[in-house]
Amino acid sequence: MAIELTETAAKEIKNIIKEQGLSANTALRVGVKGGGCSGFSYVLDLTEDTSDTDEVMESQGIKVLSDRKSYLYLNGTEIDFKNEVMGRGFVFKNPNATHTCGCGSSFSA
Repeated sequence: MAIELTETAAKEIKNIIKEQGLSANTALRVGVKGGGCSGFSYVLDLTEDTSDTDEVMESQGIKVLSDRKSYLYLNGTEIDFKNEVMGRGFVFKNPNATHTCGCGSSFSA
């Protein structure tokens, strides 16, 4: 298993990379941090920096990185992008989450 991007999420990430003038070596770093209404919050960042301890994947032509501690909580997660009347943003479908908050940006495991 790995962290997967939907086609819509990958398209949005590619658009952001292009709009910000980032290099072709730019990767999406996905992580978790303590906090949020359910215990953990998702973290997304665009970076060229990798570490020897990163889990490295590729999804929809995007290089995806995650530190090993975050990967324990994120393995099997699908990241989608929604652009709807009520808001736009990345949506996480995490099979490891036992509870998610209403906003979808935090979870407990």
